[in-house]
Amino acid sequence: MGFVDLHSHVLYGLDDGAPDEKSALAMLDGLAALGITEQCVTPHQKASQYLPAWELIEATLAKLEAVRKPTHPTLRLAAENMWDDVFYQRAADNTIPGYRGTVAFLVEIPPPLMPPGMIDQLFKWRMAGKVPVLAHPERYHALWDNDDLATQLRKHCAFVIDLGAIGGFHGRREMKQARHLLEAGLATAVATDAHQLGDLQQAAEGLRWIEKKLGHAAVVRLFDHAPRELLAGELPDV
Repeated sequence: MGFVDLHSHVLYGLDDGAPDEKSALAMLDGLAALGITEQCVTPHQKASQYLPAWELIEATLAKLEAVRKPTHPTLRLAAENMWDDVFYQRAADNTIPGYRGTVAFLVEIPPPLMPPGMIDQLFKWRMAGKVPVLAHPERYHALWDNDDLATQLRKHCAFVIDLGAIGGFHGRREMKQARHLLEAGLATAVATDAHQLGDLQQAAEGLRWIEKKLGHAAVVRLFDHAPRELLAGELPDV
């Protein structure tokens, strides 16, 4: 057993993550060094920017699986879905790419604004047995200094904080919000959101902050127990 990372861009040549196989393998070395034993690979699905065909994603995963070392984390395919027109259509068609073998799926929203009707839509997914997982909520301006809204959202989805943001590498305001969500008990889990090898050093800083401020039990809960619960189809309570 070890940590479970719900968010990364290790699959190479698909988006703004690893550019090639060598880089991907170096990232897997680094992820293993962090104690991660299950790595979710979540290439962007974002209209007009990063929308690789699913066949290409599958083929890239197969290539990486073929060269992955036994010491590397196991890989679970998913996607980072931007809440955009493509996502809306997939939601209507019930074809949102989720964490393979689960009812959970990862979604992000544009930082400056919340999509109209977001809370109602999250509620509907929960009633349908889905588990929405919200990537890096510390980035979303609507949640800054608004714990009431954060609590409403958190009732219907998981909040997965970027470890690099906790360490202060994604901006001062994002660091403040990431740490606040953790201290307020609104964070569900943490993830590396690794795009390159250097991101793992930043993730390690985030883990050190949690260990120092919240204790080792919080590290285990946020980076082991809670991710496993989400992948098992459960949404931990606020």
